[in-house]
Amino acid sequence: MTTRFRSAVTQKEFLLTAEVAPPKGGNPARMLTMAEKLKGRVHAVNVTDGSRAVLRMSSVAASAILLQHGIEPICQIACRDRNCIGLQADLMGAYALGIRNILALTGDPVKAGDHKEARGVFELESVRLLKVIDKLNRGLDFNDKPLTDEPLELFCGAAVDPQLKSWSGLQRRFERKIEAGAQFFQSQMITDFDRLEKFMEQIASISNKPILAGIFLLKSAKNAQFINRYVPGVNIPESIINRLAAAKEPLQEGIKIAAEQIKLAKDLCQGVHLMAVKKEDLIPQILDAAGILPIKN
Repeated sequence: MTTRFRSAVTQKEFLLTAEVAPPKGGNPARMLTMAEKLKGRVHAVNVTDGSRAVLRMSSVAASAILLQHGIEPICQIACRDRNCIGLQADLMGAYALGIRNILALTGDPVKAGDHKEARGVFELESVRLLKVIDKLNRGLDFNDKPLTDEPLELFCGAAVDPQLKSWSGLQRRFERKIEAGAQFFQSQMITDFDRLEKFMEQIASISNKPILAGIFLLKSAKNAQFINRYVPGVNIPESIINRLAAAKEPLQEGIKIAAEQIKLAKDLCQGVHLMAVKKEDLIPQILDAAGILPIKN
């Protein structure tokens, strides 16, 4: 089955995805309200899996709920909380529920989250998880034994951080994910577009896999300073922080900044991944400001 997102990748459209967090509790109403506003504006909605090690509803369950409402998900699967049995079980369950797009992640460390005494599993990491998905797609389990009830057909992607300090480490990790079967890449939040351009020219060019640049809606100077302080690998320039601090309406200035960044990314890579934490309803406004038209089905 070819999904709208997979078709857009194949046809080399400019890819648009946006992130939503599953609910903390049993009521998905808010998540659905936000995701509904993204219909016709993004190719798929990316559903987080315990992002920052903070407790949320299962990404598989939340993705299935979105599917029931006609919204195509990209279901994040992280290695932090499950061993190879649990990961394979969830991947098979996701497929049976109609989920086709998977973003394979290692997962944030437990101590970053709200259950600091929990035990992290990390039996696999993202590269090995990609290899497991490839096996399941070929009708084999982790131990190379046949799946007796048919193979899967998952379209899997991976994360990449073009702003990683170690250039050789970035290249090695990217190449390993390509070899393991990654079909698309979603970047971490981009603040250095010169670095993104260098990455696209010197590393990403080895493959024809699409890169979606991570674009984050900054709500205020305080929000930007918080991210600089607590999010590893992110360095929001002082010029942006000063713009937000001087603005009469910081949120509107943040929308302008995000739109400007989309325009920069459009000249460098095949797509953008939009993150607007608790303000997902503003994503259509950001896209309008960037001159991005609604998506044709």
